[in-house]
Amino acid sequence: MSAKNKSPPPSESAPPIWWSNASFFLLTHAAAIYGALFWRPFYTVHKASLVLGLLVWQLADFGITIGYHRLYSHRAFKAKLPVRVVLAVLGSAGFQGSIKWWCLRHRLHHRFTDDPQHDPYAATRGLFYSHMGWIFYKPTYERMELVDREDLDADPVVKFQHKHYVPLALFFGIILPTLLGGLWGDVSGAYVWGGLVPRLAIWHCTFLVNSLAHWDGLQPYSDEDTSRGNLILALLTGGEGSHNFQHSFPHDYRSGPHLTNWDPSKWIISLLHSLGLVYGLRSVREEDLKEATDYMHYKHKHGSPPEELETDWTGEAWKLSRAHEYVNSKAGVCLVVVGDYFVDATSYLGEHVSPLRCLNQ
Repeated sequence: MSAKNKSPPPSESAPPIWWSNASFFLLTHAAAIYGALFWRPFYTVHKASLVLGLLVWQLADFGITIGYHRLYSHRAFKAKLPVRVVLAVLGSAGFQGSIKWWCLRHRLHHRFTDDPQHDPYAATRGLFYSHMGWIFYKPTYERMELVDREDLDADPVVKFQHKHYVPLALFFGIILPTLLGGLWGDVSGAYVWGGLVPRLAIWHCTFLVNSLAHWDGLQPYSDEDTSRGNLILALLTGGEGSHNFQHSFPHDYRSGPHLTNWDPSKWIISLLHSLGLVYGLRSVREEDLKEATDYMHYKHKHGSPPEELETDWTGEAWKLSRAHEYVNSKAGVCLVVVGDYFVDATSYLGEHVSPLRCLNQ
């Protein structure tokens, strides 16, 4: 199943190549492949080094899914300082940039999903580009100013990690696993299988969310963009497989709302909540979830969306002057014109990335 509404790349000249990023990315691949196939094949490595590699991969993965993605990018819950510190450390080991760097681009992705010019890893630019091609370039994102960053700039953990990201990533992602190998006399094996190989695993599993999850799978909640749900992806990414749900309800702390959805990240967040370490968990209302699934079920069954019913408005008919009175009567009111209706969108502010800034501009 290919991404719908596929459009060509923007006609402007390509952005400059990010040579340092591209070189590190390719050299890490070369070193990991050489080490795993020729220098220290798995059958020559201590079993503890292989277990270490699995742990490093999964822990870094949770640092990305729980920390970078759900906590910081979508503000789906709030966490106490110790949890934020641990998630920042684990995310650093994922070698995907700092929290701030990652979140700003992810918020931009949600704001302009599938836009070939403004979505950093738009699926409409092709499978390879959305998977890993985008990281070879250093573009200037013209719409980045629309993305809210105040919460990131105000978080001391985010600021510290952003300032010291490179040494943190190298230590927790490469050096520490290598040193741990000395405990069982297999430093080189731990370096390859605990340091290098997990880098490739966490990279490409995360990249699959940008590529495969926008190309193949189900759309039970919405077809307004290319996001799709994929069970295989959920197994590889700590539960990020229900991507269609995540794009439809991005502020939800769950990637999948049902008990049958494989989502270890959701279970860990729930456990931390029961321990009092995280709070403010946000989830979609059941009526909104049912409305979305009923709509898509009807559309899949009949090939077209249900006809919208005419609603007879029995309330007060406002003129522009009345709208001005309403806005001036309350502080912080956000009134939006939708068709022939004035809609009070005040409660929406904060539900998604940078809504106030987008509405103002």
